[in-house]
Amino acid sequence: MAEQLDKSSNQSTQVAFRIIEEMAPLGEGIRLTDLARRLGMPKPRIYRFLQTLVSIGYVEQDPETERYSLTLKLFHLGQAIADGTQLLTVARPIMIRLRDALHLTTTLSLLEADGMRVVDIVRVETPVQIVTKPGALLNFHASAQGKLALAFGAPDLWEQVRKGPLARLTDDTNTDVARLQAEVAEVRRRGWAAAPGEVLPGVNALSAPIYDATNAMIGALNIVGSVQSILPEPDPSQIEALRDAARSISINLGCTEYIG
Repeated sequence: MAEQLDKSSNQSTQVAFRIIEEMAPLGEGIRLTDLARRLGMPKPRIYRFLQTLVSIGYVEQDPETERYSLTLKLFHLGQAIADGTQLLTVARPIMIRLRDALHLTTTLSLLEADGMRVVDIVRVETPVQIVTKPGALLNFHASAQGKLALAFGAPDLWEQVRKGPLARLTDDTNTDVARLQAEVAEVRRRGWAAAPGEVLPGVNALSAPIYDATNAMIGALNIVGSVQSILPEPDPSQIEALRDAARSISINLGCTEYIG
């Protein structure tokens, strides 16, 4: 007997997840007729949902057998969630120590295909609070974290930048790709990045890369403050403390070759 849908919530979303959950345990593709029977729903309805899932990359159809199967996109999403959870667990105590040592807000960003996602913030109490919140997605071209990603992440991240035009968030935001390339080359040479006034007027961030057990960059550790507390050319003691903290996180994640 088919499981009833909850009418108090979005039923289209429920159907999409019911289809995914039904297909997940299968070791091979399934025909539309069989899937509709297992779910107790009309074939045309299941077909529409399957086509949507195909279009966004979660399901694929074999052109010869016409059977449907899940792609690895869900696996990669799950892996990213698992990696992010481990990163948060490892990074939190180090972020707190860094905040207390420098008296600056510390943030943690995770590398995504479209930018750097802020996943955690440890704030310092000051008269002026940084308004960035967990969940914010920062552009590659206009953030310290983003420049790190372009310097130490996969080369194909540049494709996102070159699609342009680059958004001008403040008067100090750089929207020139050639200039950005020169900045990123300097970031790679020195191992850290700053972005004075580029995301928010009067605010600067200093960022260092975080690597996982495969020695791939997965995120960034950052300190954030006013352009008076973090100068455009940051204090060497701030740079050293930040890089040491980012290196500690990376080593705890299994990194064997820290670059930065």
